[in-house]
Amino acid sequence: MKLTRRKRIKYRVRSKVKGTPERPRLTVYRSNKNIHCQVIDDVNGTTLVHASSVEEGIPTDLPKGDTAKKVGEVIAQRAKDANIEKVVFDRAGYRYHGRVKALADGAREGGLIF
Repeated sequence: MKLTRRKRIKYRVRSKVKGTPERPRLTVYRSNKNIHCQVIDDVNGTTLVHASSVEEGIPTDLPKGDTAKKVGEVIAQRAKDANIEKVVFDRAGYRYHGRVKALADGAREGGLIF
């Protein structure tokens, strides 16, 4: 029930949010333990950069919200290295709250504009 509701919301959000080469889409996937994000160019169908909480260099002993913020900072740094400054944020059907908001705040602090 909850998953079908999220999928319905995800499709509604995705009908409005499109990633272009000039302004790609920053999408979030949140599982119970980890959080993943990608910067995607929808026109060419390619993932430009990605970051995840399961990568080396991201501390695992922090609370989940702090880990999400670190992942946001990492994705912002990698996007800057790839000459990406502006993105559109795709929350993928999740509420803009908690870990999703922490990741977005970390990405903004890292220098991404959205």
